[in-house]
Amino acid sequence: MKKYPVYSVQNFSCNDIHRNFYVNTFKEHLKSHSFVEEPHRHDSYLMVFFTDGSGIHEIDFDRFEIQKGSLFVLQPGQMHHWSLSDNIEGFVIIFSQELYNLYFGQKKINDYTFYHSIHNRPEMVFEAEEIPKILPYFKLLTEENIQPNNFQLDKMLNLLDCIHIEIARKYGETYSHQTHSYNVKINTFEKLLEQHFKQEKSPSFYAEKLNITLKHLNRICNEILQKTATEVIMDRVILEIKRMLTDKQLSINEIASAVGYDDYSYFSRVFKKQTGVSPTAFRELKN
Repeated sequence: MKKYPVYSVQNFSCNDIHRNFYVNTFKEHLKSHSFVEEPHRHDSYLMVFFTDGSGIHEIDFDRFEIQKGSLFVLQPGQMHHWSLSDNIEGFVIIFSQELYNLYFGQKKINDYTFYHSIHNRPEMVFEAEEIPKILPYFKLLTEENIQPNNFQLDKMLNLLDCIHIEIARKYGETYSHQTHSYNVKINTFEKLLEQHFKQEKSPSFYAEKLNITLKHLNRICNEILQKTATEVIMDRVILEIKRMLTDKQLSINEIASAVGYDDYSYFSRVFKKQTGVSPTAFRELKN
């Protein structure tokens, strides 16, 4: 029975001082952690910036082509793996939410929109002329990581935040909905969805919780995500089902029940309508 592993920062970091913060060049990372090329998850935040090479990065069943300038940001719980060329180069950063939030105080990691929404693309591509804006921070971070200087962790966390700021600026230019007036409602909707999607799949439930009409909720979803509220809810349900189907220890009946479907036949029809394949066929494809 195959069950995909969940890795903590400690699985990568052997530094007792910075157990919740891991930084490395990608080439060195793969030398001692080749297991990351197999499907897995993290319980922390992960960022990867590729400076050379190519390949495929699959994140929650979406495939992305890796190229020079590709940057990926993953939230805890997202499943991913990659297939990489031999000349791959870049940087990898893994850190815990607790470490970041404790250090920066009132500023939280979720203040960065590119991290906290499951509907945000986990990929951005920095063009050749944009790379010099962000690459020096990665280089300084890896250099600082191997030098036992005073205030080492302080400098590393501030360099990480400089990277976050550069990503946020590019993200804001690329995805203009970041500062849209509807953004607060979308964020609240997604938080409610995380809490209730297994039991509540009616958009009316979420509209009521948000103290707005269903029509207004659909207007917000269409404006920001180009989807109806029902589609947003169903996307989250299907993602969870896909994640659970990759765990062979769970029967399909157990999965159906876990996401709120007591009728297996209905569960199977819903999944096939959304994905084009049955739950069994999807599981076999991911074998």
